[in-house]
Amino acid sequence: MAAYQWVPRMRDYTSEKEQEACVRETTDYHPLKPMTVTVTESKAKKTGGKAETEFVDPLSSSLDGTDPLSMFAAEHVVTDPLSMAPKRDRAESGSKAKPGKKSSLDESFEPWSTKKANILSKYTTSERLSITTSFLSPSDREKVAVKTQVQTTMTDKVKNRLEQLDDFEEGSVKEMLNLSQQDYVNRIEELNQALISAWEQDQRVKALKIAIQCSKLLVDISVIQFYPSKFVLITDILDTFGHLVYERIRQKSAYFPPGSKVPQMLPEDFTPDQVPGSAKETCRNWFYKIASIRELIPRLYVETAILRCYSFLTSGEYSQALLRLSNMMRGIGDPLVAVYARTYLCRVGILVAPEVHDHVTINLYDFLTTYKQLQSDSVQNILAVQQMEMAQYLHLYTPALDWILQCVAHRASEDTMTEVLEHCKKQCNSALLLNSVMSAFKPDYIASRALKFVDIIRDCEEAGFPKHELYASLGANMVLADPPEEQRLQTLNEVWKIVMKLKNPANYISCAEVWIEYPCKHFTKREVNTILGDIIKHMVPDRAFEDFYPQLQSIVTKVLSHMHDFAVLFSMDKFLPFIDMFQKESIKVEVCKTVMETFTSGARPGALYTAGYKKRTVHRKLPGERVQQDTTSDPVIMNALMFICKTMHDSVNALTLEDEKKAISNLICGFIRRISFGRDFEQQLSFYVEARATFSNLEPVLIELVQRVNQLSMETHKVVKGNHSRKTAAFVRACAAYSFITIPSINNIFSQLNLYLVSGQVALVNGALTQGDAFMKAAIGLLPEVPRTILVDGKVRSTEPLLAEYINNFVSNLLVVPDNPDQGVLYLIRGLLNVLQNYTWEDNSDAKVRSYLSVTCVLSAMSQESYLYHVNKVDSNDRLYGGDPKFLNEVQQIANTLITEVLEHLKHLQQQEALRRQSALALEFFTKMVVHGDVGSGKMGSLAVNLWNLAQKHGYGDTKVMVRTLEHLKKKGTQTNGKEYAELAAKLPLQSRT
Repeated sequence: MAAYQWVPRMRDYTSEKEQEACVRETTDYHPLKPMTVTVTESKAKKTGGKAETEFVDPLSSSLDGTDPLSMFAAEHVVTDPLSMAPKRDRAESGSKAKPGKKSSLDESFEPWSTKKANILSKYTTSERLSITTSFLSPSDREKVAVKTQVQTTMTDKVKNRLEQLDDFEEGSVKEMLNLSQQDYVNRIEELNQALISAWEQDQRVKALKIAIQCSKLLVDISVIQFYPSKFVLITDILDTFGHLVYERIRQKSAYFPPGSKVPQMLPEDFTPDQVPGSAKETCRNWFYKIASIRELIPRLYVETAILRCYSFLTSGEYSQALLRLSNMMRGIGDPLVAVYARTYLCRVGILVAPEVHDHVTINLYDFLTTYKQLQSDSVQNILAVQQMEMAQYLHLYTPALDWILQCVAHRASEDTMTEVLEHCKKQCNSALLLNSVMSAFKPDYIASRALKFVDIIRDCEEAGFPKHELYASLGANMVLADPPEEQRLQTLNEVWKIVMKLKNPANYISCAEVWIEYPCKHFTKREVNTILGDIIKHMVPDRAFEDFYPQLQSIVTKVLSHMHDFAVLFSMDKFLPFIDMFQKESIKVEVCKTVMETFTSGARPGALYTAGYKKRTVHRKLPGERVQQDTTSDPVIMNALMFICKTMHDSVNALTLEDEKKAISNLICGFIRRISFGRDFEQQLSFYVEARATFSNLEPVLIELVQRVNQLSMETHKVVKGNHSRKTAAFVRACAAYSFITIPSINNIFSQLNLYLVSGQVALVNGALTQGDAFMKAAIGLLPEVPRTILVDGKVRSTEPLLAEYINNFVSNLLVVPDNPDQGVLYLIRGLLNVLQNYTWEDNSDAKVRSYLSVTCVLSAMSQESYLYHVNKVDSNDRLYGGDPKFLNEVQQIANTLITEVLEHLKHLQQQEALRRQSALALEFFTKMVVHGDVGSGKMGSLAVNLWNLAQKHGYGDTKVMVRTLEHLKKKGTQTNGKEYAELAAKLPLQSRT
């Protein structure tokens, strides 16, 4: 094999390009264009007495352009049988009014499900709780079974059930004491499961008893601060009970449509006329059972829970039932228990009969009438025993009043709000009520009366409910809706006069957090800067800011969401001092990241929601505000953002997570990309020098800087159109020096290699041959340091595939790099081969000889009279040597050495019995020889035949690839000057496999 010599194929690249060029056709069709199906009906045409039918796609005609599965889904609602099981999570949806004749709630109405989580997380306690339970023992169940067997008449049946209820009320009741909050919640969940279990076992009375028992728990106010959460937990169970009763009656309402023997369930929008008499009787029995409950509160709650069942009886029963239950609420003595009972009635009523509103207003006005009870001696005694302040007690009413007033305000006019305000002012003038009014009614209604509400807040009775919360609620409305223009400044002045006098930092910051958006929307930077300064004045004494970092972060975010021009932002002398208040490093870094996200994205830092409202905050520019442009060179912005980026950079240490490093690096890279000095390239390079010194610890930033400097060189090349002057030539060399100095400080070796290659390409394009040569030599010198494995996404990976890919790319660039006269012919190729020879490759690897084959292909390209590609104004070796025989002889010697190495390796593989690898490598060598070698010469043709035979000698050859290769050779043999390919194809046998 050593006698073989490589003979390159001489090629005419121009003619090959013309010969292989694809034929272009004009078309108006785009493969990614969405397809439109047009359906036409089949019509018969009569021609000469005969009918002709137009061709119509039968599928298109039958489907009308619609997927049959989509049609089925549209026509049939498939219900998962598991979803029919009663669960607490579905309790509310089960009692919710279905679309039909009834009007539905609009999107502005916040459902109870969104409020529950907030209530449960806010109203907690560390006190010990108690719960009263009653479960039937086995003997009790036997007693019930015996009584059921001897029942003979309906009267006996009703009497027996009443006795069971009395048995629950009079005996077998157990009280569990000293429960923690979590134990209490778990016990409530057990009651819920017991209710469902009893129902599934057809123990309807037991299920009713559990519902009654749960309702009785709402009478207990011994741990009063937990009452709102207890209300949520208990009413969830009642919702489950109501859903079970409703579905039970609905199942018994199955009817036979006319002419059908298959029973059907009632439709969702059924009328009482469609309900069978037996189902109506069952429904009445349930209401009779509940009416027999002795105590008021359980009777009210349980009847409210099954209120939806009135739809089986009459169509107009809801209004009367809701009014009757509202009047019964007046019998509840404790004001807190009463207001939550009214809340449950309104909650169920708005779902089953959203068009009925009279009972909601009655419940509100009844509460206003009894508001004086909140100051009564009995309430004061309870608060004294439980050591609770009046302000805390009043906050317990907030969820209930918010819900009742939301029901009042739903689709209400401004006149309704005026009427409610008048009642509040006349009967109690309470800050508690006013806060709920501002939370319930539309922000437009509030904002249009901005000054009036300021006066109402000033005159209302605080009575334990702090006024600063009223100003915060008013500010939330002012942000969501615009007050009249003539009232805007006066409203801000009147409110801020009071807010700035607040001594308590918590009260102050709760108002400032909301009101900061108001001047951002309606005024200039002067007003915003003034408020920021006032916040600093209140937060700095006694380092109060340390307790309110979340609120201060929110203020920064809101300012950034409205102020997009960073020149305006940083011209405010209070903004950076405001940022300096974040002394805790982790918090300060988060704030800096928020600022940089806004700057780099050119948009506000995310969707903001005003506290207490589900409506989205709408962004408006400040008067005269300019949106931040894509790039900037403003020194004020640069210096401020450089300080912010340095803060983020300096926070990185050995313990910082990789994701955090990546996030910070991306933000700093975004900042670097947004700084542009236009045609002042020297100033741009100076900025990159400063950035390198400032952000030296973040590798992605250094990579970005090298890429930006390379881009700067190419922009210079574009400006001078490739004709460098002495000044521009010196500048691009300075850019190359910047890259050459920066790349070694990068730890990732493949990033270094790629940057050396790219920087060398840029240097060559700009005519900096010495610098380009230095980059290539540096890349070759770095190859021995490539480790055999690297860590990728937490997994150890071999570097050989990456190294082989890089070498292929690298040697293709060496084609255009001219030889340095002081270094000798092909010194870069020789240096690369020396490195590859001495590199420690993996055992059982063919990567080295595959790299030799790649270099052989490049050497063949170097033997051509004119190279395939050039760099403009750079004389490659084809022009430098002009086809000198000595140069070609050097190329020939290197190529011969390489193919000798490859052939020796193939022989070695046979000795190791690595026959599959030998076959693949031989076939790869053959294909490269066909493309780049002269197979018409005797020895090369003989070598090609031997490689072909070797590839399939042991039966491991890729038959499909070999068949396609042979077909390609035969095709080339039919072309002009393709005689050698035809002769070679004739000598290549193709072994068949059986």
